[in-house]
Amino acid sequence: MSVLEIRDLHVTVETEDGTTPILNGLSLTIRKGETHAIMGPNGSGKSTLAYTIAGHPKYTVTSGSISLDGEDVLEMSVDERARAGLFLAMQYPVEIPGVTVTNFLRTAKTAIDGEAPSIRQWTKDVKQSMKDLRMDPKFAARNVNEGFSGGEKKRHEILQLELLKPQFAVLDETDSGLDVDALKVVSEGVNRAKEQTGLGVLLITHYTRILRYISPDFVHVMVAGRIVEEGGPELADRLENEGYDRFIEPASEPAVDAQA
Repeated sequence: MSVLEIRDLHVTVETEDGTTPILNGLSLTIRKGETHAIMGPNGSGKSTLAYTIAGHPKYTVTSGSISLDGEDVLEMSVDERARAGLFLAMQYPVEIPGVTVTNFLRTAKTAIDGEAPSIRQWTKDVKQSMKDLRMDPKFAARNVNEGFSGGEKKRHEILQLELLKPQFAVLDETDSGLDVDALKVVSEGVNRAKEQTGLGVLLITHYTRILRYISPDFVHVMVAGRIVEEGGPELADRLENEGYDRFIEPASEPAVDAQA
């Protein structure tokens, strides 16, 4: 069984005030087929964790490790991480003018698999996934995320997830900006991907509403760049009722995370 393991991870970022620590000894183990939810207040370092796993150059790992099936993820380039089976659904998906959704998806699939998919089967898969996500087929000919609404961008992220079939997906606040209907559709897409491939999921969120549709096996509370409490789905319900005050008050100075 594939395992994504994070051990004693320390990460900094350069700000106007100099080098700022964000992650302060974070440890987490995710096995394929498991869903882990990370919750925490703004500035706790959640998005920094997501981007560090993906290999964003803005963040510097000063100590600790990330490994995938024993292989050192930190030694991999961004594209090598993707080929190894890591996927990031971004909180703020970017527009790519001049590149159509169709070309983007096929190019990504070819890069990850090392060979181009069969045209007939690929076309069938794309159409079915778009139908499942209730995406207008016309979006296939549009430029990536250009002119897309927030909900359309998030559906496109899950379309990539379904088609690229990674081993582990980091979903960075995929629920932000979604209405109830879009939230259900996106959640159903994540659940389908997990059922089909045994996907391991790291779900980053502020709120419990997405956890009504994507049931977590484990819930982790993140404050000041570290995990301060862990539990099952019942922990999310407790956070909904009590908030984060009991974790923040005794904590040291919170980490700064412009992305969270």
